[in-house]
Amino acid sequence: MRRYLVIGLALAALCAASTLAYARPPTVVSSPGYDRRLQESRKALSGSPMTTAPGSQSVPAPKRVKKKHPN
Repeated sequence: MRRYLVIGLALAALCAASTLAYARPPTVVSSPGYDRRLQESRKALSGSPMTTAPGSQSVPAPKRVKKKHPN
């Protein structure tokens, strides 16, 4: 009984600690300069001709092989 109580308290503490963590890496914050350069590069790429046509070649699906595990 005591074991289940300790496990329950540990899980409760873990859940409480995980909800308090609101820290985000600096890459999540939007940067106007980066967004502008990204849009410009995407616009430049959209105007360029594509080197290969998508869907022109079909790729065969890999064969599924059942692995044998030694005992």
